Amino acid sequence: MQPEEAPDRTRDAARDLLRFIEASPSPYHAVAEVVARLSAGGFRAFDERESWELSPGTRGYVIRGGSVVAFVIGTRPAADAGFRLVGAHTDSPNLRVKPAARYESAGYVQLAVEVYGGVLLGTWLDRDLSLAGRLVLADGSEMLVRHPGPVCRVPSLAIHLNREVNKEGLTLNAEKHLSPVLGLEHENAPDLLERLLATQSAAGVRPDDVLGFDLCLFDVVPGALGGANGEFVFSARLDNLASCHAATSALLRAIDPAEPTRVIALYDHEEVGSQSATGARSGFLEQVLERLALAAPDSPRDAKARAFARSLLVSADMAHAVHPNYADKHDKQHRPVLGKGPVLKFNVNQSYATEASGAAAFVAACRSEGLTPQRFVSRNDMPCGSTIGPISAARLGIRTVDVGNPMLSMHSCREMAAVSDVEPMIRVLRRLLD
Repeated sequence: MQPEEAPDRTRDAARDLLRFIEASPSPYHAVAEVVARLSAGGFRAFDERESWELSPGTRGYVIRGGSVVAFVIGTRPAADAGFRLVGAHTDSPNLRVKPAARYESAGYVQLAVEVYGGVLLGTWLDRDLSLAGRLVLADGSEMLVRHPGPVCRVPSLAIHLNREVNKEGLTLNAEKHLSPVLGLEHENAPDLLERLLATQSAAGVRPDDVLGFDLCLFDVVPGALGGANGEFVFSARLDNLASCHAATSALLRAIDPAEPTRVIALYDHEEVGSQSATGARSGFLEQVLERLALAAPDSPRDAKARAFARSLLVSADMAHAVHPNYADKHDKQHRPVLGKGPVLKFNVNQSYATEASGAAAFVAACRSEGLTPQRFVSRNDMPCGSTIGPISAARLGIRTVDVGNPMLSMHSCREMAAVSDVEPMIRVLRRLLD
């Protein structure tokens, strides 16, 4: 590649990330977008309820709710060559619609919402919001829905009615102050499902056909490249769709044939502890890996245990870049910077699963791509967030390393990362998968 081509490839990767995020307003949409890309790359669907026929080179994926596991079977049995895995999560902190959603107050129609995950509440005020997610129909089928434009807003309180807000700070009560305004109160106001189904009229679905829904709010403003020199990515849901995009892109770029079986696991519910049938604490990944380990002819009974002992899992989740206005919130020796590449995340109390051998594998992959990883460790006097890394390591017993790209405004409605970090992470993950 000629030197002048590098900036174009860097920007192309960042623009593709924005397309990925725009297509993924909910975990279910994120899975659909991943599946669309995998299908174009020759992957096919496998059903957990059926028997699987697998052979070297088989490309497949399995969906469970808002989670997906995809794989490429290696040329050697997994018991002998192990797995190379990348894990990430499809969910982001946001506001979710309560079952009895519509109510009226002070002349307005409002939407009852519940806070999902560690939301930075104030960032959801005065945003043009819409609704997306899935509906479950009377015949047992599911459909994705996405209202095409802004449908509601959480208006802030004017400073004239809250004179001390700039001195004392904004205090929000999650029950009282976060209900979006959906419309003006009048007799024929359409309900929530009617609004959504109006966008799905071709499917012929009526509100009475809907027996259940999982719906979330999202900011309708698309992501963009910004900054004085176009060096930043401004977007919703960078945490952690950016890692889902990197994992999917790396798997599609992975070199064939290869000896180990390559796998990506993109989970829902990480932001609320992963304790669900589709989260990292579930048996989803382990059950898929067991099938893959036993796929080879005459596989021994201990194939899964032997495969796990030869495997490496990369837990990819976004990392905290040093904030220029709050630099003292970081350990002085561990201050990742936007634009300086992938970050290794450490915590001796196992909020991150990184240990020496896993870190060495990631450093070696970075060096193979001409990169030097950054490192993040929380201050001793501040708590540390966690990831699917420790959960997966404990459940599977697989050597695990926690990594991520640096970002600012984590858990805000709108987040910020660097254009130049997108492509390097894809390259490093591809190297590890190979």
